Amino acid sequence: MESQRSLLFIALMVVTYLLFSQWQQDNAPVPQAISQNMPAENSSTSADYIPQASEHNSAPTDKTIINAKIITVKTDVLALKINTQGGDIVEARLLKYNTELNNGIPFTLMHSGAYTYIAQSGLIGSNGLDQVIAGRPIYKTSAKHYEIKDGQQQLIVDLVYQDENALSVTKRFIFSANDYAVKVDYIINNNTNQNASVQLYGQLKQTIDVPKKSGSMPTSAYRGAAYSTDEDRYNKFKFGDFEDEKLNITTKNGWIAMIEHYFVSAWVPKDNDENQLYSNYNQNGIAIIGFKEPPLTIKAKSTATTSAVLYVGPKDINKMAKIADGLDLTIDYGFLFMISKPLFWLLTHIHDLLGNWGLAIIVITLIVKGGMYPLTKVQYTSMARMRELQPKMAALKERFGDDRQKMSQATMALYKKEKVNPAGGCFPLLLQMPIFLALYWVFLESIELRQAPFFLWIQDLSAMDPYFVLPVFMGISMFVMQRMQPVTVQDPMQQKIMKYMPVAFSVFMAWFPSGLVLYWFISNLISITQMKIIFSGIEKKKKALAAS
Repeated sequence: MESQRSLLFIALMVVTYLLFSQWQQDNAPVPQAISQNMPAENSSTSADYIPQASEHNSAPTDKTIINAKIITVKTDVLALKINTQGGDIVEARLLKYNTELNNGIPFTLMHSGAYTYIAQSGLIGSNGLDQVIAGRPIYKTSAKHYEIKDGQQQLIVDLVYQDENALSVTKRFIFSANDYAVKVDYIINNNTNQNASVQLYGQLKQTIDVPKKSGSMPTSAYRGAAYSTDEDRYNKFKFGDFEDEKLNITTKNGWIAMIEHYFVSAWVPKDNDENQLYSNYNQNGIAIIGFKEPPLTIKAKSTATTSAVLYVGPKDINKMAKIADGLDLTIDYGFLFMISKPLFWLLTHIHDLLGNWGLAIIVITLIVKGGMYPLTKVQYTSMARMRELQPKMAALKERFGDDRQKMSQATMALYKKEKVNPAGGCFPLLLQMPIFLALYWVFLESIELRQAPFFLWIQDLSAMDPYFVLPVFMGISMFVMQRMQPVTVQDPMQQKIMKYMPVAFSVFMAWFPSGLVLYWFISNLISITQMKIIFSGIEKKKKALAAS
Protein backbone atom coordinates (compact mmCIF):
# COMPACT_ATOMS: atom_id res chain seq x y z
CA MET A 1 0.00 0.00 0.00
CA GLU A 2 1.41 3.40 -0.95
CA SER A 3 1.81 6.03 1.73
CA GLN A 4 -0.84 8.18 0.07
CA ARG A 5 -3.35 5.39 0.31
CA SER A 6 -2.58 4.98 4.00
CA LEU A 7 -3.20 8.72 4.41
CA LEU A 8 -6.55 8.26 2.69
CA PHE A 9 -7.28 5.39 5.06
CA ILE A 10 -6.53 7.62 8.05
CA ALA A 11 -8.77 10.32 6.63
CA LEU A 12 -11.63 7.87 6.27
CA MET A 13 -11.10 6.74 9.87
CA VAL A 14 -11.28 10.33 11.10
CA VAL A 15 -14.41 11.01 9.04
CA THR A 16 -16.06 7.84 10.32
CA TYR A 17 -15.19 8.70 13.90
CA LEU A 18 -16.50 12.25 13.50
CA LEU A 19 -19.75 11.02 11.97
CA PHE A 20 -20.15 8.48 14.76
CA SER A 21 -19.55 11.19 17.34
CA GLN A 22 -22.14 13.38 15.65
CA TRP A 23 -24.59 10.49 15.59
CA GLN A 24 -24.13 10.03 19.33
CA GLN A 25 -24.63 13.77 19.81
CA ASP A 26 -27.91 13.62 17.90
CA ASN A 27 -29.17 10.56 19.78
CA ALA A 28 -28.05 11.34 23.33
CA PRO A 29 -29.48 14.46 25.03
CA VAL A 30 -27.04 17.00 26.37
CA PRO A 31 -27.85 18.97 29.50
CA GLN A 32 -28.44 22.65 29.00
CA ALA A 33 -27.52 25.44 31.37
CA ILE A 34 -30.17 25.70 34.06
CA SER A 35 -31.50 28.99 35.28
CA GLN A 36 -30.12 29.89 38.68
CA ASN A 37 -33.63 30.65 39.93
CA MET A 38 -35.18 27.35 38.90
CA PRO A 39 -35.40 25.58 42.31
CA ALA A 40 -38.51 26.68 44.18
CA GLU A 41 -38.19 27.60 47.84
CA ASN A 42 -40.86 25.13 48.87
CA SER A 43 -40.13 22.42 46.34
CA SER A 44 -41.36 19.17 47.83
CA THR A 45 -39.80 15.76 47.56
CA SER A 46 -42.61 13.89 49.27
CA ALA A 47 -43.51 12.12 46.04
CA ASP A 48 -40.01 10.76 45.72
CA TYR A 49 -39.31 7.12 45.18
CA ILE A 50 -38.37 5.43 48.47
CA PRO A 51 -36.78 1.97 48.36
CA GLN A 52 -38.13 -0.64 50.74
CA ALA A 53 -36.16 -3.07 52.82
CA SER A 54 -37.52 -6.11 50.99
CA GLU A 55 -38.02 -4.70 47.50
CA HIS A 56 -37.58 -1.49 45.56
CA ASN A 57 -40.43 -1.38 43.06
CA SER A 58 -43.05 0.58 44.99
CA ALA A 59 -43.68 4.30 44.80
CA PRO A 60 -44.58 6.52 47.75
CA THR A 61 -47.78 8.46 47.96
CA ASP A 62 -47.85 12.10 46.86
CA LYS A 63 -48.12 14.31 49.93
CA THR A 64 -47.43 18.02 50.16
CA ILE A 65 -45.48 19.02 53.25
CA ILE A 66 -45.94 22.72 53.92
CA ASN A 67 -43.42 22.83 56.79
CA ALA A 68 -40.43 21.98 54.61
CA LYS A 69 -37.97 24.73 53.76
CA ILE A 70 -34.80 25.25 51.76
CA ILE A 71 -31.51 25.97 53.52
CA THR A 72 -28.33 27.07 51.75
CA VAL A 73 -24.75 25.95 52.32
CA LYS A 74 -21.71 27.64 50.81
CA THR A 75 -18.08 26.53 50.83
CA ASP A 76 -15.19 27.82 48.76
CA VAL A 77 -16.08 25.38 45.95
CA LEU A 78 -19.76 24.47 46.43
CA ALA A 79 -23.06 26.31 46.79
CA LEU A 80 -25.85 23.91 47.80
CA LYS A 81 -29.55 24.05 48.52
CA ILE A 82 -30.90 21.42 50.90
CA ASN A 83 -34.58 20.65 51.41
CA THR A 84 -35.38 19.98 55.05
CA GLN A 85 -37.94 17.45 53.86
CA GLY A 86 -35.73 14.38 53.74
CA GLY A 87 -32.55 16.46 53.80
CA ASP A 88 -32.11 16.17 50.03
CA ILE A 89 -29.63 18.21 48.03
CA VAL A 90 -31.83 19.86 45.41
CA GLU A 91 -29.25 22.21 43.90
CA ALA A 92 -25.47 22.12 43.60
CA ARG A 93 -23.42 24.85 41.95
CA LEU A 94 -19.69 24.51 41.35
CA LEU A 95 -18.20 27.91 42.18
CA LYS A 96 -14.85 27.39 40.44
CA TYR A 97 -16.37 26.40 37.09
CA ASN A 98 -18.30 28.84 34.91
CA THR A 99 -21.27 27.81 32.83
CA GLU A 100 -19.75 29.52 29.80
CA LEU A 101 -16.27 30.90 29.24
CA ASN A 102 -15.66 33.96 31.46
CA ASN A 103 -19.37 34.63 32.09
CA GLY A 104 -18.97 34.49 35.88
CA ILE A 105 -22.02 32.22 36.34
CA PRO A 106 -21.16 29.07 38.33
CA PHE A 107 -21.94 25.77 36.66
CA THR A 108 -25.12 24.21 38.07
CA LEU A 109 -24.71 20.45 38.31
CA MET A 110 -27.78 19.57 40.39
CA HIS A 111 -31.14 21.26 40.19
CA SER A 112 -34.87 20.80 40.71
CA GLY A 113 -37.83 22.33 38.96
CA ALA A 114 -38.70 21.69 35.32
CA TYR A 115 -35.85 19.15 35.14
CA THR A 116 -34.72 17.08 38.09
CA TYR A 117 -31.21 16.16 39.20
CA ILE A 118 -30.97 15.69 42.97
CA ALA A 119 -29.18 13.62 45.61
CA GLN A 120 -31.26 11.89 48.25
CA SER A 121 -30.55 9.75 51.30
CA GLY A 122 -32.57 8.46 54.21
CA LEU A 123 -33.37 5.65 56.61
CA ILE A 124 -35.72 2.85 55.65
CA GLY A 125 -36.47 -0.48 57.33
CA SER A 126 -38.99 -1.39 60.02
CA ASN A 127 -38.14 1.67 62.12
CA GLY A 128 -36.84 4.01 59.43
CA LEU A 129 -38.02 7.60 59.07
CA ASP A 130 -38.44 7.39 55.27
CA GLN A 131 -41.55 5.35 54.57
CA VAL A 132 -43.63 4.77 51.46
CA ILE A 133 -46.92 5.59 53.19
CA ALA A 134 -45.82 8.17 55.73
CA GLY A 135 -43.49 9.98 53.36
CA ARG A 136 -40.23 11.77 54.17
CA PRO A 137 -39.33 13.24 57.57
CA ILE A 138 -39.15 17.00 58.11
CA TYR A 139 -35.88 18.01 59.76
CA LYS A 140 -35.25 21.16 61.75
CA THR A 141 -32.16 23.35 61.54
CA SER A 142 -30.67 26.08 63.67
CA ALA A 143 -30.13 28.42 60.71
CA LYS A 144 -31.24 28.97 57.16
CA HIS A 145 -27.80 29.76 55.72
CA TYR A 146 -24.43 28.18 56.48
CA GLU A 147 -21.09 29.29 55.07
CA ILE A 148 -17.50 28.19 55.56
CA LYS A 149 -15.38 31.14 56.64
CA ASP A 150 -11.91 32.10 55.42
CA GLY A 151 -9.34 29.91 57.14
CA GLN A 152 -12.03 27.47 58.33
CA GLN A 153 -11.23 23.90 57.31
CA GLN A 154 -14.56 22.25 58.10
CA LEU A 155 -18.26 23.12 58.25
CA ILE A 156 -20.87 20.95 60.00
CA VAL A 157 -24.56 21.32 59.18
CA ASP A 158 -26.98 19.37 61.40
CA LEU A 159 -30.55 18.53 60.41
CA VAL A 160 -32.44 17.25 63.45
CA TYR A 161 -35.57 15.10 63.75
CA GLN A 162 -36.92 14.63 67.29
CA ASP A 163 -39.37 11.94 68.41
CA GLU A 164 -39.27 11.18 72.12
CA ASN A 165 -41.32 7.99 71.61
CA ALA A 166 -39.34 6.51 68.70
CA LEU A 167 -36.13 7.45 66.94
CA SER A 168 -34.45 10.83 67.10
CA VAL A 169 -32.10 11.36 64.17
CA THR A 170 -29.43 13.93 63.37
CA LYS A 171 -28.55 14.03 59.67
CA ARG A 172 -25.12 15.64 59.66
CA PHE A 173 -23.45 17.08 56.56
CA ILE A 174 -19.69 17.56 56.95
CA PHE A 175 -18.08 19.90 54.41
CA SER A 176 -14.34 20.46 54.03
CA ALA A 177 -12.54 23.39 52.44
CA ASN A 178 -11.58 22.91 48.77
CA ASP A 179 -13.36 19.56 48.69
CA TYR A 180 -16.29 18.28 46.62
CA ALA A 181 -16.81 15.23 48.83
CA VAL A 182 -19.51 15.64 51.48
CA LYS A 183 -19.67 13.19 54.38
CA VAL A 184 -23.25 12.43 55.43
CA ASP A 185 -23.64 10.96 58.92
CA TYR A 186 -26.82 9.62 60.51
CA ILE A 187 -26.67 9.75 64.31
CA ILE A 188 -29.62 7.65 65.49
CA ASN A 189 -30.90 7.68 69.06
CA ASN A 190 -33.33 4.90 69.98
CA ASN A 191 -35.70 6.32 72.63
CA THR A 192 -37.73 3.11 72.97
CA ASN A 193 -37.35 0.07 75.22
CA GLN A 194 -36.94 -2.25 72.24
CA ASN A 195 -34.27 -2.74 69.60
CA ALA A 196 -34.83 -0.79 66.37
CA SER A 197 -33.72 -1.60 62.83
CA VAL A 198 -32.98 0.84 60.01
CA GLN A 199 -31.23 0.81 56.63
CA LEU A 200 -29.35 3.71 55.12
CA TYR A 201 -30.02 4.37 51.44
CA GLY A 202 -28.65 6.96 49.04
CA GLN A 203 -29.80 7.62 45.52
CA LEU A 204 -29.40 9.99 42.58
CA LYS A 205 -32.40 11.07 40.51
CA GLN A 206 -32.18 12.70 37.12
CA THR A 207 -34.54 13.53 34.27
CA ILE A 208 -33.43 11.50 31.26
CA ASP A 209 -34.62 13.72 28.43
CA VAL A 210 -33.61 17.38 28.67
CA PRO A 211 -33.42 19.97 25.88
CA LYS A 212 -30.19 20.09 23.93
CA LYS A 213 -28.10 23.16 24.39
CA SER A 214 -28.06 25.23 21.23
CA GLY A 215 -24.69 25.97 19.70
CA SER A 216 -22.94 23.18 21.58
CA MET A 217 -19.92 21.53 20.08
CA PRO A 218 -20.46 17.98 18.77
CA THR A 219 -19.07 15.49 21.27
CA SER A 220 -19.62 11.88 22.17
CA ALA A 221 -19.18 12.40 25.92
CA TYR A 222 -21.19 9.90 27.92
CA ARG A 223 -24.23 11.06 29.89
CA GLY A 224 -25.86 8.45 32.06
CA ALA A 225 -25.40 6.35 35.19
CA ALA A 226 -22.57 4.10 36.35
CA TYR A 227 -21.83 1.78 39.23
CA SER A 228 -19.03 -0.27 40.73
CA THR A 229 -19.01 -3.74 42.31
CA ASP A 230 -16.37 -5.91 43.91
CA GLU A 231 -16.10 -7.82 40.62
CA ASP A 232 -16.23 -4.94 38.13
CA ARG A 233 -14.68 -1.64 39.11
CA TYR A 234 -16.65 0.38 36.53
CA ASN A 235 -19.89 -0.35 34.71
CA LYS A 236 -22.03 1.98 32.64
CA PHE A 237 -25.79 1.86 33.07
CA LYS A 238 -27.17 3.87 30.19
CA PHE A 239 -30.31 5.95 30.49
CA GLY A 240 -31.84 3.82 27.74
CA ASP A 241 -31.56 0.76 30.01
CA PHE A 242 -33.50 2.16 32.97
CA GLU A 243 -36.95 1.53 31.56
CA ASP A 244 -36.23 -2.06 30.54
CA GLU A 245 -33.81 -3.25 33.22
CA LYS A 246 -33.77 -3.24 37.01
CA LEU A 247 -30.37 -3.06 38.58
CA ASN A 248 -30.34 -5.33 41.63
CA ILE A 249 -26.82 -6.31 42.73
CA THR A 250 -25.47 -7.19 46.13
CA THR A 251 -21.81 -6.33 46.48
CA LYS A 252 -19.22 -5.56 49.07
CA ASN A 253 -18.08 -1.96 48.75
CA GLY A 254 -19.22 -0.40 45.45
CA TRP A 255 -20.68 2.98 44.52
CA ILE A 256 -23.28 4.53 42.20
CA ALA A 257 -22.95 7.65 40.04
CA MET A 258 -24.50 9.96 37.48
CA ILE A 259 -22.05 11.13 34.81
CA GLU A 260 -21.98 13.91 32.26
CA HIS A 261 -19.36 15.86 30.31
CA TYR A 262 -16.58 16.85 32.76
CA PHE A 263 -18.72 16.38 35.90
CA VAL A 264 -19.99 13.58 38.11
CA SER A 265 -22.04 12.94 41.23
CA ALA A 266 -21.62 9.73 43.23
CA TRP A 267 -22.79 8.06 46.42
CA VAL A 268 -20.10 5.98 48.13
CA PRO A 269 -21.32 3.80 51.04
CA LYS A 270 -19.06 2.35 53.71
CA ASP A 271 -16.50 -0.02 52.28
CA ASN A 272 -16.96 -2.90 54.72
CA ASP A 273 -20.60 -3.76 54.12
CA GLU A 274 -22.62 -5.90 51.71
CA ASN A 275 -24.50 -3.17 49.89
CA GLN A 276 -27.39 -3.52 47.49
CA LEU A 277 -27.27 -1.44 44.30
CA TYR A 278 -30.60 -0.74 42.62
CA SER A 279 -32.24 1.30 39.88
CA ASN A 280 -35.73 2.50 39.13
CA TYR A 281 -37.60 4.48 36.48
CA ASN A 282 -40.78 6.47 36.98
CA GLN A 283 -43.46 7.64 34.61
CA ASN A 284 -42.13 11.20 34.64
CA GLY A 285 -39.04 10.04 32.75
CA ILE A 286 -36.77 10.17 35.80
CA ALA A 287 -33.97 7.67 36.24
CA ILE A 288 -33.00 6.61 39.77
CA ILE A 289 -29.87 4.74 40.81
CA GLY A 290 -29.00 4.07 44.42
CA PHE A 291 -27.62 1.85 47.15
CA LYS A 292 -28.91 0.31 50.38
CA GLU A 293 -26.68 -0.66 53.27
CA PRO A 294 -27.39 -3.75 55.40
CA PRO A 295 -29.85 -3.33 58.29
CA LEU A 296 -28.44 -1.55 61.31
CA THR A 297 -29.72 -2.55 64.76
CA ILE A 298 -29.92 0.14 67.44
CA LYS A 299 -30.33 -1.30 70.90
CA ALA A 300 -32.96 0.07 73.26
CA LYS A 301 -32.06 3.40 74.84
CA SER A 302 -28.80 3.63 72.87
CA THR A 303 -27.25 5.49 69.94
CA ALA A 304 -25.75 4.23 66.67
CA THR A 305 -24.18 5.93 63.67
CA THR A 306 -24.00 5.15 59.97
CA SER A 307 -22.66 7.22 57.09
CA ALA A 308 -21.87 7.56 53.39
CA VAL A 309 -19.96 10.01 51.17
CA LEU A 310 -21.49 12.10 48.40
CA TYR A 311 -19.18 13.47 45.71
CA VAL A 312 -20.55 16.37 43.66
CA GLY A 313 -18.02 17.98 41.36
CA PRO A 314 -15.58 17.78 38.48
CA LYS A 315 -13.97 14.63 37.14
CA ASP A 316 -10.77 15.17 39.09
CA ILE A 317 -8.77 11.96 38.72
CA ASN A 318 -6.66 12.45 41.85
CA LYS A 319 -9.49 13.42 44.19
CA MET A 320 -11.88 10.71 43.02
CA ALA A 321 -9.25 7.97 43.22
CA LYS A 322 -8.87 8.72 46.95
CA ILE A 323 -12.61 8.51 47.64
CA ALA A 324 -13.40 5.07 46.21
CA ASP A 325 -11.77 2.37 44.15
CA GLY A 326 -12.64 2.84 40.49
CA LEU A 327 -14.42 6.18 40.90
CA ASP A 328 -11.68 7.80 38.80
CA LEU A 329 -12.76 5.51 35.93
CA THR A 330 -15.74 7.82 35.40
CA ILE A 331 -13.16 9.79 33.41
CA ASP A 332 -13.86 7.66 30.36
CA TYR A 333 -10.90 7.61 27.97
CA GLY A 334 -12.55 4.97 25.77
CA PHE A 335 -10.91 1.85 24.40
CA LEU A 336 -7.55 3.64 24.07
CA PHE A 337 -7.31 4.38 27.80
CA MET A 338 -3.94 2.62 27.96
CA ILE A 339 -2.57 5.39 25.71
CA SER A 340 -4.71 8.26 27.01
CA LYS A 341 -3.74 7.89 30.67
CA PRO A 342 0.06 8.09 30.11
CA LEU A 343 -0.44 10.99 27.72
CA PHE A 344 -2.55 12.84 30.29
CA TRP A 345 -0.01 12.12 33.03
CA LEU A 346 2.79 13.49 30.85
CA LEU A 347 0.68 16.46 29.77
CA THR A 348 -0.11 17.48 33.36
CA HIS A 349 3.55 17.27 34.42
CA ILE A 350 4.59 19.44 31.48
CA HIS A 351 1.84 21.92 32.36
CA ASP A 352 3.08 22.06 35.95
CA LEU A 353 6.43 23.25 34.59
CA LEU A 354 5.16 25.66 31.92
CA GLY A 355 1.85 26.88 33.36
CA ASN A 356 0.09 26.88 29.97
CA TRP A 357 -1.83 23.97 28.48
CA GLY A 358 -1.20 25.11 24.90
CA LEU A 359 2.56 25.12 25.48
CA ALA A 360 2.22 21.73 27.17
CA ILE A 361 0.51 20.40 24.03
CA ILE A 362 3.35 21.72 21.86
CA VAL A 363 5.96 20.09 24.11
CA ILE A 364 4.16 16.75 24.21
CA THR A 365 3.96 16.87 20.41
CA LEU A 366 7.72 17.34 20.27
CA ILE A 367 8.16 14.38 22.63
CA VAL A 368 5.81 12.11 20.66
CA LYS A 369 7.37 13.01 17.31
CA GLY A 370 10.86 12.70 18.76
CA GLY A 371 10.08 9.25 20.10
CA MET A 372 8.77 8.19 16.70
CA TYR A 373 11.73 9.62 14.78
CA PRO A 374 13.38 6.25 13.99
CA LEU A 375 10.17 5.05 12.38
CA THR A 376 9.69 8.42 10.70
CA LYS A 377 13.16 8.16 9.19
CA VAL A 378 12.27 4.76 7.73
CA GLN A 379 9.06 6.27 6.34
CA TYR A 380 10.72 9.26 4.68
CA THR A 381 13.64 7.20 3.39
CA SER A 382 11.09 4.94 1.73
CA MET A 383 9.43 8.03 0.27
CA ALA A 384 12.77 9.22 -1.13
CA ARG A 385 13.36 5.84 -2.77
CA MET A 386 9.87 6.01 -4.24
CA ARG A 387 10.63 9.47 -5.60
CA GLU A 388 13.73 8.13 -7.37
CA LEU A 389 11.56 5.56 -9.10
CA GLN A 390 9.19 8.15 -10.55
CA PRO A 391 10.86 8.28 -14.02
CA LYS A 392 10.75 4.49 -14.27
CA MET A 393 7.12 4.50 -13.08
CA ALA A 394 6.27 7.05 -15.75
CA ALA A 395 7.97 4.85 -18.37
CA LEU A 396 5.88 1.86 -17.24
CA LYS A 397 2.72 3.91 -17.54
CA GLU A 398 3.74 5.02 -21.01
CA ARG A 399 4.43 1.41 -21.96
CA PHE A 400 1.34 -0.31 -20.57
CA GLY A 401 -1.16 2.53 -20.81
CA ASP A 402 -4.56 1.57 -19.44
CA ASP A 403 -3.81 -2.11 -18.95
CA ARG A 404 -4.07 -2.06 -15.16
CA GLN A 405 -3.22 -5.72 -14.66
CA LYS A 406 0.07 -5.53 -16.58
CA MET A 407 0.82 -2.15 -15.02
CA SER A 408 0.35 -3.61 -11.53
CA GLN A 409 2.54 -6.62 -12.31
CA ALA A 410 5.28 -4.46 -13.79
CA THR A 411 5.15 -2.08 -10.82
CA MET A 412 5.54 -4.89 -8.31
CA ALA A 413 8.42 -6.33 -10.33
CA LEU A 414 10.09 -2.91 -10.30
CA TYR A 415 9.69 -2.64 -6.52
CA LYS A 416 11.21 -6.09 -6.10
CA LYS A 417 14.13 -5.32 -8.41
CA GLU A 418 14.93 -2.00 -6.72
CA LYS A 419 14.32 -3.49 -3.24
CA VAL A 420 11.72 -0.87 -2.37
CA ASN A 421 8.84 -1.61 -0.02
CA PRO A 422 5.84 0.54 -0.98
CA ALA A 423 4.32 -0.09 2.45
CA GLY A 424 7.43 1.16 4.25
CA GLY A 425 5.89 4.56 4.92
CA CYS A 426 2.54 3.29 6.16
CA PHE A 427 3.29 2.11 9.67
CA PRO A 428 4.34 5.46 11.21
CA LEU A 429 1.22 7.08 9.78
CA LEU A 430 -1.01 4.35 11.16
CA LEU A 431 0.78 4.52 14.51
CA GLN A 432 -0.14 8.21 14.82
CA MET A 433 -3.86 7.50 14.55
CA PRO A 434 -4.27 5.82 17.98
CA ILE A 435 -2.25 8.65 19.55
CA PHE A 436 -4.48 11.17 17.78
CA LEU A 437 -7.68 9.48 19.02
CA ALA A 438 -6.24 8.99 22.52
CA LEU A 439 -5.48 12.72 22.73
CA TYR A 440 -9.00 13.44 21.49
CA TRP A 441 -10.40 11.62 24.55
CA VAL A 442 -7.93 13.39 26.82
CA PHE A 443 -9.18 16.77 25.56
CA LEU A 444 -12.78 15.61 25.70
CA GLU A 445 -12.74 14.18 29.23
CA SER A 446 -10.08 16.10 31.18
CA ILE A 447 -11.64 18.82 33.34
CA GLU A 448 -8.21 20.51 33.50
CA LEU A 449 -8.52 21.44 29.82
CA ARG A 450 -12.09 22.76 30.09
CA GLN A 451 -11.99 26.49 29.24
CA ALA A 452 -8.17 26.38 29.43
CA PRO A 453 -6.65 29.32 27.47
CA PHE A 454 -3.65 29.23 25.14
CA PHE A 455 -3.04 32.74 23.76
CA LEU A 456 -4.72 35.43 21.64
CA TRP A 457 -7.98 34.10 20.22
CA ILE A 458 -7.65 30.56 21.64
CA GLN A 459 -9.23 30.90 25.09
CA ASP A 460 -10.62 27.37 25.38
CA LEU A 461 -8.47 24.48 24.17
CA SER A 462 -11.34 22.02 24.70
CA ALA A 463 -13.57 23.90 22.24
CA MET A 464 -13.33 24.45 18.51
CA ASP A 465 -11.28 27.34 17.16
CA PRO A 466 -13.85 30.18 16.95
CA TYR A 467 -12.16 31.72 13.90
CA PHE A 468 -10.98 28.46 12.24
CA VAL A 469 -7.40 29.76 12.08
CA LEU A 470 -5.73 26.58 13.34
CA PRO A 471 -7.69 24.27 10.99
CA VAL A 472 -6.65 26.45 8.04
CA PHE A 473 -3.00 26.41 9.13
CA MET A 474 -3.23 22.66 9.59
CA GLY A 475 -4.60 22.28 6.06
CA ILE A 476 -1.78 24.42 4.64
CA SER A 477 0.81 22.32 6.47
CA MET A 478 -0.78 19.16 5.06
CA PHE A 479 -0.60 20.65 1.55
CA VAL A 480 3.11 21.41 2.01
CA MET A 481 3.73 17.86 3.23
CA GLN A 482 1.84 16.48 0.28
CA ARG A 483 3.93 18.50 -2.17
CA MET A 484 7.11 17.15 -0.61
CA GLN A 485 6.02 13.53 -1.00
CA PRO A 486 6.23 11.50 -4.24
CA VAL A 487 2.96 10.81 -6.03
CA THR A 488 2.78 7.09 -6.67
CA VAL A 489 -0.96 6.85 -7.26
CA GLN A 490 -1.62 6.49 -10.98
CA ASP A 491 -5.40 6.55 -10.97
CA PRO A 492 -6.64 10.09 -11.88
CA MET A 493 -9.58 9.88 -9.49
CA GLN A 494 -7.33 8.92 -6.57
CA GLN A 495 -4.94 11.71 -7.52
CA LYS A 496 -7.81 14.19 -7.41
CA ILE A 497 -8.91 12.88 -4.01
CA MET A 498 -5.39 13.24 -2.65
CA LYS A 499 -5.16 16.76 -4.05
CA TYR A 500 -8.18 17.93 -2.08
CA MET A 501 -7.40 15.93 1.06
CA PRO A 502 -5.91 18.94 2.95
CA VAL A 503 -9.08 20.92 2.29
CA ALA A 504 -11.26 18.06 3.52
CA PHE A 505 -9.14 17.63 6.64
CA SER A 506 -9.35 21.35 7.40
CA VAL A 507 -13.14 21.19 7.24
CA PHE A 508 -13.37 18.07 9.38
CA MET A 509 -10.90 19.30 11.99
CA ALA A 510 -12.67 22.66 12.28
CA TRP A 511 -15.15 21.04 14.71
CA PHE A 512 -12.59 19.29 16.87
CA PRO A 513 -11.13 20.76 20.08
CA SER A 514 -8.62 23.47 19.21
CA GLY A 515 -6.05 21.75 21.42
CA LEU A 516 -6.23 18.68 19.21
CA VAL A 517 -5.90 20.76 16.04
CA LEU A 518 -2.92 22.51 17.62
CA TYR A 519 -1.32 19.11 18.23
CA TRP A 520 -1.89 18.03 14.61
CA PHE A 521 -0.62 21.34 13.19
CA ILE A 522 2.58 21.28 15.28
CA SER A 523 3.00 17.62 14.38
CA ASN A 524 2.84 18.54 10.69
CA LEU A 525 5.40 21.33 11.14
CA ILE A 526 7.76 18.89 12.84
CA SER A 527 7.17 16.35 10.07
CA ILE A 528 8.01 18.96 7.42
CA THR A 529 11.24 19.79 9.27
CA GLN A 530 12.15 16.13 9.66
CA MET A 531 11.35 15.53 6.01
CA LYS A 532 13.67 18.31 4.86
CA ILE A 533 16.49 17.08 7.12
CA ILE A 534 16.15 13.44 6.02
CA PHE A 535 15.78 14.27 2.32
CA SER A 536 18.79 16.63 2.48
CA GLY A 537 20.83 13.92 4.15
CA ILE A 538 19.93 11.45 1.43
CA GLU A 539 20.87 13.95 -1.29
CA LYS A 540 24.23 14.63 0.36
CA LYS A 541 24.96 10.88 0.48
CA LYS A 542 24.06 10.54 -3.20
CA LYS A 543 26.35 13.41 -4.17
CA ALA A 544 29.15 11.99 -2.03
CA LEU A 545 28.81 8.59 -3.70
CA ALA A 546 28.70 10.19 -7.15
CA ALA A 547 31.83 12.22 -6.39
CA SER A 548 33.72 9.14 -5.24
